[in-house]
Amino acid sequence: MRVLVVEDDVRLAEVLSAGLTAEGFDVDVVHDGLDGYWQASEGAHDVLVLDVLLPSISGYTVAQRLRGEDVWTPILMLTAKDGEYDEADGLDVGADDYLRKPFSFVVLVARLRALARRGSVPRPRLLSHGGLTLDPESGECTARGEPVVLQPRERALLEVLLRNRDRVQSKGRLLDAVWGLDSAADTNLVEVYVSYLRRKIGAARIETIRGLGYRLIDPDA
Repeated sequence: MRVLVVEDDVRLAEVLSAGLTAEGFDVDVVHDGLDGYWQASEGAHDVLVLDVLLPSISGYTVAQRLRGEDVWTPILMLTAKDGEYDEADGLDVGADDYLRKPFSFVVLVARLRALARRGSVPRPRLLSHGGLTLDPESGECTARGEPVVLQPRERALLEVLLRNRDRVQSKGRLLDAVWGLDSAADTNLVEVYVSYLRRKIGAARIETIRGLGYRLIDPDA
């Protein structure tokens, strides 16, 4: 499995490279955002580890440019920042997952393997289903042509449901996807945000499958 690590902290990059190599990864390392972009744009890697704060251009810009050019290599973003808006920014520009520094190396490896199993799945710019649309990049959402204002977590939750439309998503899966695998939150928070989302897009659009989770449906189908 080939991994590109884009990290300007040389010591951290060396530690990551050594550890990932010991785990069987084939690792390439660069320390500059622009260099990372050019290497990643070749599409030769199975997964990218991308720091947010980089010389030349930020990790956000790297991710946004890659997605704009239909490079769908999974991206794990590293951030020293804290707060849901920073996490949402990474998701909005095309990252698949994030870890806050300092992080567990064991968790990093597990997430990279999970992302690599997912593969380079194309993710269209505009998601739509049954009169509901969402632009993950801008955050703009409409329901039957009417604008819907969503908070970052609501938007991230809706994006997961739209990308997996007509497929049941467990509360645990939604918790991991929206709040992160290392989140201390519990599944009750998923229920709260599903209720928020239902009030904004229409209760009938999110179906509860008892004992299994939630599914986005077209209520008119």
